[in-house]
Amino acid sequence: MALANRAASGGGGGSPAPEAPDHLDAGPRTRRSAFGAHVRAYVALSKPRVIELLLITTIPVMFVAAQGVPPLWTAVATLVFGTMSAASANAINCYIDRDIDQEMRRTRRRPVAMAQVTPRGTIIYGLVLAVGSTVGFALLVNLLSAALSLFAILFYIFVYTLLLKRRTAQNVVWGGIAGCMPVLIGWSAVTSRLDWAPFVLFLVVFFWTPPHTWALAMRYREDYAAAKVPMLPVVAGERRVLLECVLYSWATVATSLLLWPVAGTTLLYPVVAAVLGAVLLVQAHRLLARVRAGVSGAQLRTMGFFHLSNAYLALLFCAVTVDPLLAGVLA
Repeated sequence: MALANRAASGGGGGSPAPEAPDHLDAGPRTRRSAFGAHVRAYVALSKPRVIELLLITTIPVMFVAAQGVPPLWTAVATLVFGTMSAASANAINCYIDRDIDQEMRRTRRRPVAMAQVTPRGTIIYGLVLAVGSTVGFALLVNLLSAALSLFAILFYIFVYTLLLKRRTAQNVVWGGIAGCMPVLIGWSAVTSRLDWAPFVLFLVVFFWTPPHTWALAMRYREDYAAAKVPMLPVVAGERRVLLECVLYSWATVATSLLLWPVAGTTLLYPVVAAVLGAVLLVQAHRLLARVRAGVSGAQLRTMGFFHLSNAYLALLFCAVTVDPLLAGVLA
């Protein structure tokens, strides 16, 4: 019994065995937690939600280019290096815009604005991804895709972020060209050339971008005003913004229907494009009617249009994906 008591108390002498200091137990867990937070911060720099939207337009056009299922290796390599390319541009954008990101509710929780990542670490991360994506495209896909990817990065950084964003209300109109490039990259990755079909889809994304972005900017108008970013809702009235949203929505829908004769799709695509377009246009006109009736501010509920436009683009490009598969079955 005495031995048992001594063993339970940690040995002879009746003194309990010393416990390991708390910091020795917590150390590995703390380091793992800190490392995980660091990784999550760098992932956030890449703006994953923006990348998801870009991939939605990259994958379907590869099916059209291949007239069916694209080669697996080409598809995987394009998605990997395309993700790196977009992450590069987004990270460098966070580096450049770290001052205004701190002024806006929507962006003040970004890693650089919250000092979770240093500006130096951010720019190094972005440049490494830019080089890696360009070299990867050149070596494992083709030179045309590499050139288009590099053009997209440079355009987003120098034309949109540095030249347009803080100077003109047309920033998202012309700056949106960078977001259209994945369509051309996806096509060129499969065919090693460009054609009219991807340029039609390029224009769909081009016309779709302004009303989609302005609907969001109307919700965060005060943020953009505080950061002195001249988004259209900051410098123009709600009626003009929504009128332009209607016009760009019409251009988006009309251009989407051009793919039918240009790419020789089945009837599936134009039917889906027409139905989705009608839904988009109804919502755009409904917003314009509401502002003409005197509704303004949060009561307009422009975020509904923002989310609808997301769904519109995703479903339209789903139809782009399915159509060549259906054509192969019917052939």
